[in-house]
Amino acid sequence: MDQTQTAKVVFMPSGRRGNFPLGTPVLRAAQQLGVDIDSICGGRGICGRCQVIQAEGSFPKLGIESLPAHLSACTETERRYEKRKAPMANGRRLGCQALIQGDMVVDVPPDSQVHKQIVRKAADLRAITLDTAVQLYYVEVEEADMHRPKGDYQRLTEALEREWQLSDLHCGLALLNTLQATLRTGQWQVTVAVYAGREIIALWPGLREAVYGLAVDVGSTTIAAHLCHLGTGTVVHSGSMMNPQIRFGEDLMSRVSYIMMHPEGAQAMTTAVREGLRGLAGEIATEAGIGTDDILELTLVGNPVMHHILLGINPVELGGAPFALATDEALNIPASALELGLHPGAMAYVLPCIAGHVGADAAAVVLSEEPFLQDEVTLLVDVGTNAEIVLGNRERLLACSSPTGPAFEGAQISAGQRAAPGAIERVRIDPVSKEPRFRVIGSELWSDEPDFAASIDRIGVSGICGSGIIEVVAEMYLAGIISSDGVIDGALAGQTPRVVADGRTWSYVLHDGGDAGQVIAVTQNDVRQIQLAKAALYAGVKLLMDHMGVPAVARIRLAGAFGSHIDVRHAMVLGLIPDCPLDKVASAGNAAGTGARIALLNQGARRTIETVVHQIEKIETAVEPRFQEYFVDAMAFPNRTDDFPHLFSVVSRPPEKAPAAGGERRRRRGRS
Repeated sequence: MDQTQTAKVVFMPSGRRGNFPLGTPVLRAAQQLGVDIDSICGGRGICGRCQVIQAEGSFPKLGIESLPAHLSACTETERRYEKRKAPMANGRRLGCQALIQGDMVVDVPPDSQVHKQIVRKAADLRAITLDTAVQLYYVEVEEADMHRPKGDYQRLTEALEREWQLSDLHCGLALLNTLQATLRTGQWQVTVAVYAGREIIALWPGLREAVYGLAVDVGSTTIAAHLCHLGTGTVVHSGSMMNPQIRFGEDLMSRVSYIMMHPEGAQAMTTAVREGLRGLAGEIATEAGIGTDDILELTLVGNPVMHHILLGINPVELGGAPFALATDEALNIPASALELGLHPGAMAYVLPCIAGHVGADAAAVVLSEEPFLQDEVTLLVDVGTNAEIVLGNRERLLACSSPTGPAFEGAQISAGQRAAPGAIERVRIDPVSKEPRFRVIGSELWSDEPDFAASIDRIGVSGICGSGIIEVVAEMYLAGIISSDGVIDGALAGQTPRVVADGRTWSYVLHDGGDAGQVIAVTQNDVRQIQLAKAALYAGVKLLMDHMGVPAVARIRLAGAFGSHIDVRHAMVLGLIPDCPLDKVASAGNAAGTGARIALLNQGARRTIETVVHQIEKIETAVEPRFQEYFVDAMAFPNRTDDFPHLFSVVSRPPEKAPAAGGERRRRRGRS
């Protein structure tokens, strides 16, 4: 063939174009133009990632007649690939084997692109651009030769530079220890894993096509992890577990206090969380059909206390002012330092912390929800034992934390429990009869439906979880069972058997299991615990709004495992969040876990959040003079001084009760 003749080639969807000698492989043409096309085998027809489609027909705007004859016929290498792997979709060719024979238009399918887009959330169709720190390269290394003395590692790096233009690479001693055996097992054909374009972290004989990463959210109550295929970005498997540190304390400050009183407790907590995470990683890997040594990278987020304990840093400085972090920078460290049992060369990326009580998990929420790209003022609330709050838009971001305690997760509630089968999670109360109906985890039926009893026969009704306690207290307020000040109306005892005397106060019976069952009631103290928790959170939000200089927020996102189960209407009825159009309030799901996954799959996202975190203004609620004022006002439902026009345009405001009517029983008896 006459190599002096050239053809015009246009690649879609990028639109990049150029002229190439006839006989040029499509892959080589794409690489010369900088077209985003995948390949790890270096054009040997082995990996199959460079699949392309010739767009046939006339393209007048491009000045091209793209005819079938302008692409070479299917090769024996392609036929072997299809026998070994799977038949390619109709019309697809391996770009490394298909030769340019004339002018043509070439489509690069999304799954053949290096920086392919992965849908992050079906609801908003935003996507993660795949650009992982770990990349695989297949190379053929020059065999050792006594006449050309050179180290095997030098032969490997020369092959990587020759075939992939990678230079200035280095590796650790552990890899050097296995290098020679791997090269000879693979007959000098190996796959190399390179981290961040600078460090060789793994080596396998022959072609290796799949490696994995783990995105982990280390919460004070729950550890959640997502196993991702680093070549496609897909979530292969997810899992979660209770944080084993709970035995040292329900909330963060109780764990810090434990360490203060028992200095050896810091190491014990570090060991506990690492062993738990190691077990979770092993469980997820096994269920996904891979080994933990297939995991080459993980990203980690967590609140500051969890962040420090996981890293083996004593968190006692976070227990009191000035709440100093050991570091607020992002970290790149060998995963082996965390003793998680992953591949020996695996790396860990820890997202940056924002402030002493606003951690890497809040940074991950910011990365996930992107308020720094919004014109509207957005409120992000990660609801947990320590609520982390971020407010702002593209012009300015502020953050603070509020000590809400564990009430929202069922702790400190008389019938409270973790979210597990049998826990009441949804509640509705008839405002006239005061009769409740509810749903429990493990059944899709409401308690007043005919088959409810049969549906819970094996699990029963065991308590109230966090979302359930939010709903029942909100419903009690809407039904007139409690006043705006949070007092259960004892005068209703004559109208409904649900309101019962409880010492010197009153309780509301949500479920009476009969002679053999458990009575589940909401006590006056339960209501107080919810008031204290929600008032702390709301006061923190109000302080941020003051500093931002805004009277209202345009949109609200509730993050965290608990936040993802909250009914936003009930949350606003309580005054947990400020007034806002209800269609602008939504759950962000496990946004911290999503942010960790974004950071795992996209290196640019890491740089983005590192920059954004430095721009966030930190507000310390403990020293704000108006915090107590806002806290007291927020004890009322939904608030003593703030109006909620958006809420009460769609929800009927209950009649205001006189403070003394049916209040706490001790008020009626007088002092004794």
